[in-house]
Amino acid sequence: MTQASHFLEVKNMKQYFPIRKGVFKRTVGYVRAVDDVSFFIDDQETLGLVGESGCGKTTLGRTVLHLLKPTEGKAFFMGQNVETMLSDNPRGIRQKMQIIFQDPYGSLNPRMTVNEIVGEAVRYYGLCSKRELDDYISEVLSKCGMLPEHRFRYPHEFSGGQRQRISIARALALKPKFVVCDEPVSALDVSIRSQILNLLNDLKEQLKLTYLFISHDLAVVRHISDRVAVMYLGKIVEKAPKLEFFSNPLHPYSHALLSAIPVPDPKRQRQRIILEGDVPSPANPPSGCRFNPRCRYAMERCKKEQPPLVDVGNGHFVACFLHSK
Repeated sequence: MTQASHFLEVKNMKQYFPIRKGVFKRTVGYVRAVDDVSFFIDDQETLGLVGESGCGKTTLGRTVLHLLKPTEGKAFFMGQNVETMLSDNPRGIRQKMQIIFQDPYGSLNPRMTVNEIVGEAVRYYGLCSKRELDDYISEVLSKCGMLPEHRFRYPHEFSGGQRQRISIARALALKPKFVVCDEPVSALDVSIRSQILNLLNDLKEQLKLTYLFISHDLAVVRHISDRVAVMYLGKIVEKAPKLEFFSNPLHPYSHALLSAIPVPDPKRQRQRIILEGDVPSPANPPSGCRFNPRCRYAMERCKKEQPPLVDVGNGHFVACFLHSK
């Protein structure tokens, strides 16, 4: 089955986790981690997915890759249904779609050397002969800013930034086309973040990669993304090209996120928007607009109806009754 011309397209994706209680573990409800999400990413583009912790960003990324089987919805990669591709040729699709995890230490096996970590999948997929394997691993590590002698060390012998470079090398060793970057710099020191972001940008240009870049930091997203999608409590509430989003944010939640970005000028002060109340539970989301209990512009309509994601021009979409008829 073929689909639209976008490099990656996600349609009406849902990921619900059952809540079970009692002796017989009966299902009494669901955690709606991802609830009817649709978006696309074009070839060699970076889509930045932002939102507070717990809004469903990581779950969405893993569901797109089918590391978690979706409750509903479909993902199409290069015109083909990912679920169908997994059934027909799981090795092929797994090679083309990779992920870089948030915690570079927790995602690396402490009992394996860098040579084994990066080379394991290369051997499994037979990307090169045994004779060429060491040179191939050294070349991949070199692209990620590591030295050939690092191949014989273990993860605990490296700094956080170096471990993340190893994680990136492991993902890129399979020559993927699409990479989910799951908060790849959030666990790193601020001084190291820009190095890793610049590395990801350079690799994207060299290897013609496409990224879904997940982050809670809009300053990071501004640096690396081509388009931005804002997620709140399992739903995308705004998406737009980067320049359009940062110059003209429309959703009240986007305004609050942008107000939290530090200004690198002590003479300038940004008026911080403090959101009242706690983030509602995805197991029991509020009726109507999910942001309405914390929104200073909430109307009676917002409590009863769920605003659709509407096009307001310039590739800008927003789910808010302030900007829809």
